[in-house]
Amino acid sequence: MTPEQAERYLLSLELFGMRFGLDRMHRMMTALGNPQSRFESIHVVGTNGKSSTVRMTAAILERHGLRTGAYLSPHLMSFTERIRIGDEDLEPGPFAAAVARAERAAELVDHSLAGDDRVTQFEALTAAAYSELAARNVDVVVVEAGLGGRYDATNVLPSKVQVLTSVGLEHTRWLGPTIAHIAREKLAVVKDGATLVVGSGLHPDAEAEAAAVAAAHGARLVYAGADRGIPVGALGGFQRRNFALAATAAKAYLGELDGAAVAAAAADVRVPGRLQISGQRPLTLLDGAHNPEGMAALAESLAEIVAGRRLVAVVSILDDKDAAAMLAELLPACDAIVLTSSQNPRALPPPTLQSLARQLDGPPSQLVRDPGAALARARELAGLNGVVVATGSIYLVADLLRLEAGRSGRGWVSML
Repeated sequence: MTPEQAERYLLSLELFGMRFGLDRMHRMMTALGNPQSRFESIHVVGTNGKSSTVRMTAAILERHGLRTGAYLSPHLMSFTERIRIGDEDLEPGPFAAAVARAERAAELVDHSLAGDDRVTQFEALTAAAYSELAARNVDVVVVEAGLGGRYDATNVLPSKVQVLTSVGLEHTRWLGPTIAHIAREKLAVVKDGATLVVGSGLHPDAEAEAAAVAAAHGARLVYAGADRGIPVGALGGFQRRNFALAATAAKAYLGELDGAAVAAAAADVRVPGRLQISGQRPLTLLDGAHNPEGMAALAESLAEIVAGRRLVAVVSILDDKDAAAMLAELLPACDAIVLTSSQNPRALPPPTLQSLARQLDGPPSQLVRDPGAALARARELAGLNGVVVATGSIYLVADLLRLEAGRSGRGWVSML
Protein backbone atom coordinates (compact mmCIF):
# COMPACT_ATOMS: atom_id res chain seq x y z
CA MET A 1 0.00 0.00 0.00
CA THR A 2 1.34 3.43 -0.96
CA PRO A 3 0.75 6.55 1.16
CA GLU A 4 -1.76 7.75 -1.43
CA GLN A 5 -3.62 4.41 -1.31
CA ALA A 6 -3.66 4.56 2.49
CA GLU A 7 -5.19 8.02 2.31
CA ARG A 8 -7.83 6.93 -0.19
CA TYR A 9 -8.75 3.95 1.96
CA LEU A 10 -9.18 6.10 5.07
CA LEU A 11 -11.18 8.73 3.21
CA SER A 12 -13.43 6.01 1.80
CA LEU A 13 -14.45 5.09 5.34
CA GLU A 14 -15.98 8.54 5.85
CA LEU A 15 -18.98 7.23 3.91
CA PHE A 16 -19.93 5.09 6.91
CA GLY A 17 -19.88 7.98 9.37
CA MET A 18 -19.32 7.88 13.12
CA ARG A 19 -20.48 4.93 15.19
CA PHE A 20 -20.03 4.64 18.93
CA GLY A 21 -19.20 1.47 20.82
CA LEU A 22 -16.04 -0.48 21.60
CA ASP A 23 -16.96 -3.92 20.24
CA ARG A 24 -15.44 -3.27 16.82
CA MET A 25 -12.23 -1.91 18.39
CA HIS A 26 -11.85 -4.89 20.71
CA ARG A 27 -12.22 -7.16 17.69
CA MET A 28 -9.67 -5.06 15.75
CA MET A 29 -7.21 -5.30 18.63
CA THR A 30 -7.65 -9.08 18.78
CA ALA A 31 -7.06 -9.37 15.03
CA LEU A 32 -3.87 -7.31 15.37
CA GLY A 33 -2.53 -9.24 18.36
CA ASN A 34 -3.56 -6.71 21.04
CA PRO A 35 -0.87 -4.10 20.34
CA GLN A 36 -2.34 -1.73 22.97
CA SER A 37 -1.11 -4.09 25.70
CA ARG A 38 2.52 -3.86 24.56
CA PHE A 39 3.14 -0.29 25.75
CA GLU A 40 2.13 1.77 28.76
CA SER A 41 -0.14 4.74 28.18
CA ILE A 42 -1.48 8.07 29.37
CA HIS A 43 -5.01 8.84 28.13
CA VAL A 44 -5.99 12.50 27.59
CA VAL A 45 -9.64 13.56 27.38
CA GLY A 46 -11.36 16.95 27.45
CA THR A 47 -12.93 19.71 25.41
CA ASN A 48 -9.97 21.99 24.69
CA GLY A 49 -6.22 21.63 25.05
CA LYS A 50 -5.95 17.89 24.38
CA SER A 51 -3.53 18.00 21.44
CA SER A 52 -1.25 20.51 23.15
CA THR A 53 -1.26 18.54 26.39
CA VAL A 54 -0.49 15.29 24.53
CA ARG A 55 2.45 16.83 22.68
CA MET A 56 3.81 18.45 25.81
CA THR A 57 3.47 15.35 27.97
CA ALA A 58 5.18 13.24 25.31
CA ALA A 59 7.99 15.79 25.02
CA ILE A 60 8.61 15.70 28.78
CA LEU A 61 8.65 11.90 28.88
CA GLU A 62 10.97 11.72 25.86
CA ARG A 63 13.44 14.02 27.58
CA HIS A 64 13.44 11.73 30.59
CA GLY A 65 14.95 9.00 28.44
CA LEU A 66 11.80 7.08 27.54
CA ARG A 67 11.00 5.98 24.01
CA THR A 68 7.73 7.84 23.64
CA GLY A 69 4.88 7.80 21.14
CA ALA A 70 1.82 9.98 20.71
CA TYR A 71 -1.53 9.60 19.02
CA LEU A 72 -3.44 12.79 18.16
CA SER A 73 -6.55 13.93 16.33
CA PRO A 74 -7.51 15.56 14.14
CA HIS A 75 -4.75 16.34 11.66
CA LEU A 76 -4.21 19.51 9.66
CA MET A 77 -2.67 18.43 6.36
CA SER A 78 -1.71 14.76 6.57
CA PHE A 79 -3.03 11.73 8.42
CA THR A 80 0.59 10.98 9.31
CA GLU A 81 0.51 13.87 11.81
CA ARG A 82 -1.67 11.75 14.06
CA ILE A 83 1.06 9.24 14.94
CA ARG A 84 4.32 10.49 16.42
CA ILE A 85 7.50 8.72 17.52
CA GLY A 86 9.59 10.98 19.72
CA ASP A 87 9.51 14.46 18.25
CA GLU A 88 8.64 13.39 14.69
CA ASP A 89 5.49 12.56 12.76
CA LEU A 90 5.39 9.06 11.35
CA GLU A 91 6.91 8.81 7.86
CA PRO A 92 4.48 8.21 4.95
CA GLY A 93 5.86 4.74 4.12
CA PRO A 94 5.52 3.20 7.60
CA PHE A 95 2.17 4.97 7.99
CA ALA A 96 0.88 3.28 4.84
CA ALA A 97 2.13 -0.11 6.08
CA ALA A 98 0.30 0.40 9.38
CA VAL A 99 -2.90 1.34 7.58
CA ALA A 100 -2.55 -1.78 5.40
CA ARG A 101 -2.41 -3.92 8.57
CA ALA A 102 -5.47 -2.14 9.92
CA GLU A 103 -7.31 -2.63 6.62
CA ARG A 104 -6.69 -6.38 6.73
CA ALA A 105 -7.91 -6.51 10.32
CA ALA A 106 -10.95 -4.41 9.43
CA GLU A 107 -11.89 -6.84 6.64
CA LEU A 108 -11.88 -9.70 9.13
CA VAL A 109 -13.90 -7.71 11.65
CA ASP A 110 -16.43 -6.50 9.06
CA HIS A 111 -17.13 -10.10 8.05
CA SER A 112 -17.89 -10.94 11.68
CA LEU A 113 -20.36 -8.07 12.17
CA ALA A 114 -24.10 -8.17 11.66
CA GLY A 115 -26.05 -6.08 9.18
CA ASP A 116 -24.38 -2.91 7.91
CA ASP A 117 -22.15 -2.50 10.96
CA ARG A 118 -18.52 -1.97 9.98
CA VAL A 119 -15.22 -0.46 11.12
CA THR A 120 -15.12 3.35 11.00
CA GLN A 121 -12.36 5.66 9.82
CA PHE A 122 -11.34 6.65 13.34
CA GLU A 123 -11.27 3.02 14.45
CA ALA A 124 -9.04 2.06 11.52
CA LEU A 125 -6.72 4.99 12.24
CA THR A 126 -6.55 4.17 15.94
CA ALA A 127 -5.85 0.52 15.23
CA ALA A 128 -3.11 1.48 12.76
CA ALA A 129 -1.59 3.80 15.35
CA TYR A 130 -1.57 1.23 18.16
CA SER A 131 -0.16 -1.41 15.80
CA GLU A 132 2.70 0.83 14.62
CA LEU A 133 3.52 2.20 18.07
CA ALA A 134 3.76 -1.35 19.43
CA ALA A 135 5.96 -2.38 16.48
CA ARG A 136 8.30 0.53 17.28
CA ASN A 137 8.78 -0.81 20.82
CA VAL A 138 7.84 2.45 22.51
CA ASP A 139 7.82 2.52 26.30
CA VAL A 140 4.82 4.78 26.71
CA VAL A 141 2.24 6.41 24.44
CA VAL A 142 0.28 9.59 25.19
CA VAL A 143 -3.14 9.21 23.54
CA GLU A 144 -5.69 11.90 22.71
CA ALA A 145 -9.32 10.78 22.80
CA GLY A 146 -11.36 11.64 19.73
CA LEU A 147 -14.85 12.38 21.07
CA GLY A 148 -15.98 11.88 24.63
CA GLY A 149 -14.29 8.93 26.27
CA ARG A 150 -16.59 6.08 27.25
CA TYR A 151 -17.25 4.81 23.71
CA ASP A 152 -14.33 6.50 21.98
CA ALA A 153 -12.20 4.14 19.90
CA THR A 154 -9.10 5.03 21.90
CA ASN A 155 -10.65 3.62 25.09
CA VAL A 156 -9.26 0.10 24.78
CA LEU A 157 -6.08 1.14 26.60
CA PRO A 158 -5.00 -0.18 30.00
CA SER A 159 -3.77 3.35 30.81
CA LYS A 160 -1.97 4.11 34.08
CA VAL A 161 -2.73 7.85 34.03
CA GLN A 162 -5.79 9.66 32.73
CA VAL A 163 -5.91 13.42 32.11
CA LEU A 164 -8.95 15.72 31.94
CA THR A 165 -8.01 19.03 30.31
CA SER A 166 -11.33 20.94 30.43
CA VAL A 167 -15.05 20.42 29.94
CA GLY A 168 -17.34 22.61 27.85
CA LEU A 169 -20.71 22.17 26.20
CA GLU A 170 -19.80 20.30 23.02
CA HIS A 171 -21.28 17.41 21.05
CA THR A 172 -24.32 17.49 23.34
CA ARG A 173 -26.20 15.24 20.91
CA TRP A 174 -23.85 12.38 21.81
CA LEU A 175 -22.39 13.29 25.20
CA GLY A 176 -25.37 14.77 27.03
CA PRO A 177 -26.94 18.17 27.68
CA THR A 178 -24.96 19.44 30.68
CA ILE A 179 -21.37 19.88 31.83
CA ALA A 180 -21.88 17.06 34.34
CA HIS A 181 -23.15 14.66 31.65
CA ILE A 182 -20.25 15.49 29.33
CA ALA A 183 -17.66 15.20 32.11
CA ARG A 184 -19.09 11.81 33.07
CA GLU A 185 -18.71 10.52 29.51
CA LYS A 186 -15.13 11.77 29.26
CA LEU A 187 -14.18 10.44 32.69
CA ALA A 188 -15.40 6.96 31.81
CA VAL A 189 -11.79 6.29 30.69
CA VAL A 190 -10.61 6.26 34.33
CA LYS A 191 -9.31 2.85 35.40
CA ASP A 192 -9.34 1.17 38.81
CA GLY A 193 -6.33 2.20 40.89
CA ALA A 194 -5.07 4.66 38.27
CA THR A 195 -4.16 8.35 38.65
CA LEU A 196 -6.54 11.03 37.34
CA VAL A 197 -4.97 14.43 36.63
CA VAL A 198 -7.29 17.39 36.08
CA GLY A 199 -6.54 20.81 34.65
CA SER A 200 -6.82 24.15 36.42
CA GLY A 201 -9.98 26.21 36.12
CA LEU A 202 -12.22 23.18 35.67
CA HIS A 203 -15.96 23.87 35.78
CA PRO A 204 -17.28 23.08 39.31
CA ASP A 205 -19.70 20.47 37.95
CA ALA A 206 -16.86 18.75 36.09
CA GLU A 207 -14.66 18.92 39.18
CA ALA A 208 -17.38 17.25 41.22
CA GLU A 209 -17.67 14.48 38.63
CA ALA A 210 -13.89 14.00 38.66
CA ALA A 211 -13.89 13.58 42.43
CA ALA A 212 -16.79 11.11 42.28
CA VAL A 213 -15.26 9.03 39.51
CA ALA A 214 -11.85 8.93 41.20
CA ALA A 215 -13.46 7.76 44.45
CA ALA A 216 -15.50 5.10 42.64
CA HIS A 217 -12.39 3.66 40.99
CA GLY A 218 -9.99 4.05 43.90
CA ALA A 219 -7.97 6.37 41.68
CA ARG A 220 -5.61 9.04 42.96
CA LEU A 221 -6.88 12.52 42.02
CA VAL A 222 -4.24 15.15 41.26
CA TYR A 223 -4.91 18.81 40.49
CA ALA A 224 -2.57 20.67 38.15
CA GLY A 225 -1.57 24.28 38.72
CA ALA A 226 -2.05 27.05 36.17
CA ASP A 227 1.62 27.79 35.45
CA ARG A 228 4.93 25.99 36.07
CA GLY A 229 6.74 29.31 36.16
CA ILE A 230 9.14 28.40 33.35
CA PRO A 231 9.32 29.80 29.81
CA VAL A 232 7.14 27.91 27.32
CA GLY A 233 8.06 28.16 23.64
CA ALA A 234 4.49 27.72 22.40
CA LEU A 235 2.71 31.09 22.33
CA GLY A 236 -0.28 31.88 24.51
CA GLY A 237 -1.26 31.91 28.15
CA PHE A 238 -3.40 28.83 27.55
CA GLN A 239 -0.26 26.95 26.54
CA ARG A 240 1.32 27.72 29.89
CA ARG A 241 -1.73 26.14 31.52
CA ASN A 242 -1.51 23.17 29.16
CA PHE A 243 2.17 22.72 29.94
CA ALA A 244 1.49 22.81 33.68
CA LEU A 245 -1.09 20.06 33.16
CA ALA A 246 1.33 18.06 30.99
CA ALA A 247 4.09 18.30 33.60
CA THR A 248 1.69 17.13 36.30
CA ALA A 249 0.64 14.19 34.12
CA ALA A 250 4.28 13.28 33.42
CA LYS A 251 5.06 13.42 37.14
CA ALA A 252 2.07 11.20 37.88
CA TYR A 253 3.50 8.64 35.48
CA LEU A 254 7.21 8.95 36.37
CA GLY A 255 7.01 9.71 40.08
CA GLU A 256 9.59 12.51 39.94
CA LEU A 257 10.66 15.01 37.29
CA ASP A 258 14.08 16.30 36.29
CA GLY A 259 13.93 20.10 36.19
CA ALA A 260 16.32 20.42 33.26
CA ALA A 261 14.33 17.92 31.19
CA VAL A 262 11.08 19.75 31.92
CA ALA A 263 12.62 23.10 31.00
CA ALA A 264 13.99 21.67 27.74
CA ALA A 265 10.59 20.28 26.79
CA ALA A 266 8.91 23.59 27.62
CA ALA A 267 11.32 25.51 25.42
CA ASP A 268 11.22 23.12 22.46
CA VAL A 269 7.63 21.97 22.05
CA ARG A 270 5.43 23.58 19.41
CA VAL A 271 1.80 22.84 18.53
CA PRO A 272 0.85 23.17 14.84
CA GLY A 273 -2.27 25.24 14.30
CA ARG A 274 -2.25 26.79 17.78
CA LEU A 275 -1.02 30.39 17.61
CA GLN A 276 1.34 29.16 14.91
CA ILE A 277 3.43 31.92 13.37
CA SER A 278 3.12 31.91 9.57
CA GLY A 279 4.51 35.33 8.73
CA GLN A 280 6.10 38.55 9.95
CA ARG A 281 5.45 42.24 9.24
CA PRO A 282 2.66 41.95 10.02
CA LEU A 283 2.93 39.17 12.56
CA THR A 284 0.56 36.51 11.19
CA LEU A 285 -0.83 33.75 13.40
CA LEU A 286 -2.94 30.68 12.69
CA ASP A 287 -5.11 29.28 15.47
CA GLY A 288 -7.67 26.49 15.30
CA ALA A 289 -9.96 27.70 18.11
CA HIS A 290 -13.39 26.34 17.15
CA ASN A 291 -15.64 26.71 20.19
CA PRO A 292 -16.45 29.55 22.62
CA GLU A 293 -14.05 28.33 25.32
CA GLY A 294 -11.21 28.01 22.82
CA MET A 295 -11.94 31.45 21.41
CA ALA A 296 -11.96 32.96 24.91
CA ALA A 297 -8.53 31.45 25.57
CA LEU A 298 -7.29 32.80 22.24
CA ALA A 299 -8.61 36.30 22.95
CA GLU A 300 -6.91 36.28 26.36
CA SER A 301 -3.60 35.32 24.77
CA LEU A 302 -3.93 37.83 21.92
CA ALA A 303 -4.14 40.68 24.43
CA GLU A 304 -0.68 39.70 25.61
CA ILE A 305 0.75 39.23 22.10
CA VAL A 306 -0.80 42.23 20.35
CA ALA A 307 0.24 44.70 23.07
CA GLY A 308 -1.63 47.67 21.60
CA ARG A 309 -0.95 46.97 17.93
CA ARG A 310 -3.68 46.84 15.29
CA LEU A 311 -5.33 43.40 15.16
CA VAL A 312 -7.20 42.02 12.16
CA ALA A 313 -8.87 38.60 12.29
CA VAL A 314 -9.66 36.24 9.41
CA VAL A 315 -12.61 34.09 10.44
CA SER A 316 -14.38 30.99 9.14
CA ILE A 317 -16.68 28.88 11.33
CA LEU A 318 -18.54 25.62 10.65
CA ASP A 319 -22.31 25.49 10.81
CA ASP A 320 -22.42 23.11 13.80
CA LYS A 321 -20.54 25.54 16.05
CA ASP A 322 -21.90 28.32 18.27
CA ALA A 323 -20.69 31.06 15.92
CA ALA A 324 -22.34 33.90 17.83
CA ALA A 325 -20.71 32.92 21.12
CA MET A 326 -17.34 32.49 19.39
CA LEU A 327 -17.54 35.90 17.75
CA ALA A 328 -18.63 37.48 21.03
CA GLU A 329 -15.32 36.32 22.56
CA LEU A 330 -13.13 37.39 19.64
CA LEU A 331 -14.55 40.61 18.26
CA PRO A 332 -13.82 42.94 21.20
CA ALA A 333 -10.10 42.29 20.66
CA CYS A 334 -10.19 43.15 16.93
CA ASP A 335 -9.85 46.40 14.99
CA ALA A 336 -11.21 44.80 11.80
CA ILE A 337 -12.27 41.38 10.57
CA VAL A 338 -12.22 39.60 7.22
CA LEU A 339 -14.88 36.91 6.92
CA THR A 340 -14.17 33.96 4.67
CA SER A 341 -15.09 30.33 4.03
CA SER A 342 -12.88 27.28 4.43
CA GLN A 343 -13.13 24.52 1.84
CA ASN A 344 -15.22 22.42 4.22
CA PRO A 345 -18.78 22.23 2.85
CA ARG A 346 -20.13 22.88 6.35
CA ALA A 347 -18.49 26.33 6.56
CA LEU A 348 -20.99 29.09 7.27
CA PRO A 349 -21.41 31.60 4.41
CA PRO A 350 -19.38 34.77 5.06
CA PRO A 351 -22.51 36.99 4.85
CA THR A 352 -24.02 34.99 7.71
CA LEU A 353 -20.93 35.63 9.81
CA GLN A 354 -21.04 39.31 8.88
CA SER A 355 -24.66 39.55 10.01
CA LEU A 356 -23.77 37.97 13.36
CA ALA A 357 -20.78 40.30 13.76
CA ARG A 358 -22.95 43.36 13.14
CA GLN A 359 -25.53 42.18 15.67
CA LEU A 360 -22.68 41.95 18.18
CA ASP A 361 -21.51 45.52 17.33
CA GLY A 362 -18.28 44.14 15.96
CA PRO A 363 -15.55 46.13 14.21
CA PRO A 364 -15.61 46.94 10.47
CA SER A 365 -15.81 43.77 8.39
CA GLN A 366 -15.10 42.67 4.83
CA LEU A 367 -16.12 39.57 2.90
CA VAL A 368 -13.45 37.65 0.97
CA ARG A 369 -14.58 34.12 0.19
CA ASP A 370 -11.20 32.65 -0.79
CA PRO A 371 -9.12 31.95 2.37
CA GLY A 372 -5.78 32.84 0.79
CA ALA A 373 -7.10 36.14 -0.56
CA ALA A 374 -8.77 36.82 2.79
CA LEU A 375 -5.46 36.41 4.61
CA ALA A 376 -3.72 38.69 2.11
CA ARG A 377 -6.42 41.36 2.60
CA ALA A 378 -6.14 41.09 6.39
CA ARG A 379 -2.39 41.63 6.18
CA GLU A 380 -2.99 44.78 4.14
CA LEU A 381 -5.50 46.05 6.70
CA ALA A 382 -3.19 45.33 9.62
CA GLY A 383 -0.19 47.12 8.17
CA LEU A 384 3.42 46.09 8.64
CA ASN A 385 3.40 46.75 12.37
CA GLY A 386 0.06 45.06 13.06
CA VAL A 387 -1.05 41.52 13.89
CA VAL A 388 -3.24 39.13 11.91
CA VAL A 389 -4.89 36.00 13.30
CA ALA A 390 -6.76 33.42 11.18
CA THR A 391 -9.12 31.41 13.36
CA GLY A 392 -12.53 29.82 13.90
CA SER A 393 -11.89 26.41 12.33
CA ILE A 394 -9.07 23.92 11.95
CA TYR A 395 -10.21 23.62 8.34
CA LEU A 396 -9.37 27.27 7.73
CA VAL A 397 -5.95 26.73 9.30
CA ALA A 398 -5.43 23.63 7.13
CA ASP A 399 -6.41 25.54 3.97
CA LEU A 400 -3.86 28.26 4.71
CA LEU A 401 -1.11 25.80 5.66
CA ARG A 402 -1.76 23.89 2.45
CA LEU A 403 -1.39 27.08 0.42
CA GLU A 404 1.86 27.83 2.24
CA ALA A 405 3.14 24.30 1.61
CA GLY A 406 2.23 24.58 -2.06
CA ARG A 407 4.15 27.83 -2.44
CA SER A 408 7.23 26.37 -0.76
CA GLY A 409 6.99 22.96 -2.46
CA ARG A 410 7.11 21.07 0.82
CA GLY A 411 6.44 17.35 1.03
CA TRP A 412 3.46 15.06 0.71
CA VAL A 413 0.28 16.62 2.05
CA SER A 414 -3.29 15.41 1.99
CA MET A 415 -6.66 17.00 1.61
CA LEU A 416 -8.52 17.09 4.92
